[in-house]
Amino acid sequence: MSAAIKSVQKGSPAARSGMHPGETLLSVNGKIIHDVLDYQYYTYDRKLSVELKGQDGKIRKVRVRKVEGEPLGLEFETYLMDHARSCANNCIFCFVDQLPKGLRESLYFKDDDARLSFLMGNYITLTNLSERELQRIIDLRISPLNLSVHATNPELRAKLLGNPRGGETLKWLERFAHEKITLNCQIVSCPGVNDGPELVRTMQDLARLYPGVNSVSIVPVGLTRHREGLYPLFPYTSLQAAAVVDQVESFGADCRKKTGSTLFFCSDEFYLLAGRPLPSEDYYEGYPQLENGVGMLRRLCSEFESALEENKPAEVPAPFSIATGLSAAPFLQELMDRLKADYPQMVSKVYPVVNHFFGETIVVAGLLTGQDLIAQLKGRDLGERLLLPVNMLRHGQDMFLDDVTIKELKTALGVPVVPVAQDGYELLKAIAGDG
Repeated sequence: MSAAIKSVQKGSPAARSGMHPGETLLSVNGKIIHDVLDYQYYTYDRKLSVELKGQDGKIRKVRVRKVEGEPLGLEFETYLMDHARSCANNCIFCFVDQLPKGLRESLYFKDDDARLSFLMGNYITLTNLSERELQRIIDLRISPLNLSVHATNPELRAKLLGNPRGGETLKWLERFAHEKITLNCQIVSCPGVNDGPELVRTMQDLARLYPGVNSVSIVPVGLTRHREGLYPLFPYTSLQAAAVVDQVESFGADCRKKTGSTLFFCSDEFYLLAGRPLPSEDYYEGYPQLENGVGMLRRLCSEFESALEENKPAEVPAPFSIATGLSAAPFLQELMDRLKADYPQMVSKVYPVVNHFFGETIVVAGLLTGQDLIAQLKGRDLGERLLLPVNMLRHGQDMFLDDVTIKELKTALGVPVVPVAQDGYELLKAIAGDG
């Protein structure tokens, strides 16, 4: 536990009650605070009795009165007030195992932390949690949870996760659903392993847990060129991807008739691999699996059209370029063609960047590196600025996966570089120069 208080927000209930940086938070209303989930749950009430330990080792209690739900106002040495839990699995498709050597150490850390599932949207497998910790999810009403299921056949899930507990922890899905913990699930689909009949079984098992299971995404396995000594897996062919799309859409249509929800959704990448058009916007039911790439491109296109209707640029945008992954490039080109119809003099270029760093089968923008951008864009006509999807950068940082910075990219290419959120409104603002 790392509940040492780093700072106290000025004017907060904690400050008014006389709490100080350097003290350690021990308990609230008699409940021991193990981590951030305990802290957020037990500090919700209006009246609190807080036990603290000073740097001199002395223990004291302070009473707090505040508005119900008002944050107490403490910041701790670590966000989780604990260490992030590492993954206990050895998944046959693990992306971290496919990273080349020489990247910064933090990229090789595999997290599998229920707290990050609730707080940050990370997907977890449950295999590194004790029975007490699993019960705490129910007791504290930690919902929604994002779960990596992959298969509901216990033996197959254990094989996919490389962990005997993979099959054992499946029983908690039913328990969570019964206790009304909302579950958003994902299936990383591997050709010939957990698709076909096994995918049908998994969808049937998860559909029985509706509405506890709120949504399920099916995404194709991502394979880099760094797989020496790993389980033999192969990327989806166009025909194989089309078979998965047909299977999921057919099952989802049945679910919609029975429950009103499609429940199961293929990621955009499956449609692109299959050479199929993306479904319409209403198919996605509010985009519950957006972070897994389900409907991301459809929403981008819809938002861009709406932005044009609501706030069309007053002038012809200054010349610009956009760099993105191979999968999104055709869609962005369509949007630029649409914009050019309104501004015939507009000068723009969309550059699809091939991922040589991880391998050509990786086609999403979020895994492009600075060195690939420099190698493929240097000397090209980039206009007066280069727009990039912000998900190419490490969260909250100005650095690509290979540690190249925005500043270094700007210097190498000789133009300003503008990261843009995955949002059609923000894209149009950036193009117009308002971003």
